[in-house]
Amino acid sequence: MNQLYAAVVVGLVGVICIMDSRLLGRLSVERPLIGATMVGIVLGDIPTALAAGATLELMSIGLINVGASMIPDMNMGSIVATAFVILTGAGPEAALTIAVPVAMLGQALGLAIRMVLSAFSTRTDALIDEGKFTQALHLHIIWGNILYALMYFVPIFLAIYIGTDFVQQLVNAIPAWVTSGLSLAGNMLTALGMALLLTIMLTKSMTIFFLLGFFGAAFLGLNVTAMAIFAVLIGLLLMGLKFRDGGATRAAAQDLDQYDPLEDDE
Repeated sequence: MNQLYAAVVVGLVGVICIMDSRLLGRLSVERPLIGATMVGIVLGDIPTALAAGATLELMSIGLINVGASMIPDMNMGSIVATAFVILTGAGPEAALTIAVPVAMLGQALGLAIRMVLSAFSTRTDALIDEGKFTQALHLHIIWGNILYALMYFVPIFLAIYIGTDFVQQLVNAIPAWVTSGLSLAGNMLTALGMALLLTIMLTKSMTIFFLLGFFGAAFLGLNVTAMAIFAVLIGLLLMGLKFRDGGATRAAAQDLDQYDPLEDDE
């Protein structure tokens, strides 16, 4: 695959992800699993992307911004790591080795961008006080988002276009005990992420669906795609039943509202 093409399309994937919470209304695109899957689509290797993205997604579940503090940007890390894994032919387990330093870089870039945007906010307030609303709108909506887009596109583009061979040599030079340790840590964080996820999922009403999926995968030999299809079908079925019952309930309530026991029987 042409290196320039790969760098451009992966960079654009990063732009789409960072715009999720800025322009798209948080459609959950800005997640490691979704970003990795999009990279797999544009680079033509979805299974590898899903394997890498799922591991990094579980790792990032416990990472939460508190106040003004910033966490490592696992979204950027997953995009770059997944692209490297696909382009270099390394296994999905190598994604962790690449994602962590890239996520730390994304954290530093995020802090720098927010410092610049704080100056934008001061200038925007001044423009509003002067009655220059169009300029304030352009500064806030257009230039702010352009900076965010460049914050993702430029480092991702350079990493893919220039650094693929370098990163491959770097990964190969890492001692086996370091790689094994990172893999073990990744597995532990993955287990922690799964445990945190189960604390939300395992309610009285949801446990049956978790067990259904678990035993379906264990005894029926269904792969992830088949399980996802069955999950969608079950969800659509339950949604239909819910709205059907809701419609009957609303109709009964309407009839009850129209009934007046004080009226004389005719």
